[in-house]
Amino acid sequence: MKKQIKNNVSWVGYVDWELEKFHGEDYSTFNGSSQNSYLIREEKNVLIDTVWAPHKFEFIENLKKEIDLNDIDYVVINHGEVDHSGALPALMKEIPDVPIYCSALAVKSLEGQYGKHGWNFNVVKTGDRLDIGHGKELIFIEMKMLHWPDSMATYMTKDNILFSNDAFGQHFAVEELYNDKADQCLLMNEAMKYYTNILNPFSVLVLKKIDEILEMGLPIDIIAPSHGVVWREKPLQIVEKYKEWADAYQENQITVVYDTMWESTLKIAHAISKEISKQSPDTVVKVFNIGKADKSDVMTEVFKSKAIVVGSPTVGNNVLSNVSGWLSYLKSLKFKNKKAAAFGSYGWSGESVKIIQEKLKEAGFEVIEDNVKCLWSPDKEDFDKIPKLVENLLA
Repeated sequence: MKKQIKNNVSWVGYVDWELEKFHGEDYSTFNGSSQNSYLIREEKNVLIDTVWAPHKFEFIENLKKEIDLNDIDYVVINHGEVDHSGALPALMKEIPDVPIYCSALAVKSLEGQYGKHGWNFNVVKTGDRLDIGHGKELIFIEMKMLHWPDSMATYMTKDNILFSNDAFGQHFAVEELYNDKADQCLLMNEAMKYYTNILNPFSVLVLKKIDEILEMGLPIDIIAPSHGVVWREKPLQIVEKYKEWADAYQENQITVVYDTMWESTLKIAHAISKEISKQSPDTVVKVFNIGKADKSDVMTEVFKSKAIVVGSPTVGNNVLSNVSGWLSYLKSLKFKNKKAAAFGSYGWSGESVKIIQEKLKEAGFEVIEDNVKCLWSPDKEDFDKIPKLVENLLA
């Protein structure tokens, strides 16, 4: 269903209420998502992005209700990932000669995924313009590694709309479409989760790109990303949030993450959390069993934290697989300016604490030497190590 964004610009995407996972099984979308596509009808008619392949036929049929496909003059693909380009092959079967505007790397991405069909690619770079009539232009802005090498944004003059693709988005289904219509708490939580799990590894580039866009002096009345809400009320609020989040963000929070076999490691985890609250009552403490908790939600809590404490028993001279996999994911997100400590239990060889410490260092954390490593079940001697660990973690 078409929804008006501003003047002759409409949303023609798909609200995906049933979506529960994204990027395979890596990212949880408990509040659904949307694939946002936009139709501009000026002297030239422009379609910006498409939707995911599972919804391609519904997307095309709905699009036909809004415009004769042969009247589409240009297609802009801001990013080749399948959630944005999945309907493109089916669409191009209907209008095979329509020019596609995208980055040079997007050509490689699209042809790599869908094959070489002789589509009419028009490669653009930052600052290139496309006249769409009525005195309006599209200005293209490369957004390399935000979050793919082929990513770009498109700005529409006079209506002052930034079609930002993955930047400033959320996996969040909002039938009413606009940020001022959404549940504000859910919206900002989902925006932070999206930043943490998708854009945080590229924070340095985020800051540079925001500065570059602002230096272009483009007035921005609306930010229309490819997922989630369209920012029409105070749209630059999400830009300010990105600037804050990209600058080694942290709150007064410590997150404890662990897995356990027979509850020895669990007991240490809970004792550490209680000691943090005892020594620093104003510090928020979150505790997660990573074998049960959702990993992308836990990463959002890590993003907010100034420090984390990670624990596992030793199993087969290693850590539990849930902890190992989570530590690998942790490394990929490239957190900055955070401290960490390790703990664990063992019955024989006892390597888990050292392994966790090394993995945390590899992930970029400042790892304190204090740890709790208990043989079998923790006793008073083990619990007595916790106050010093917490004190140094808070220092």
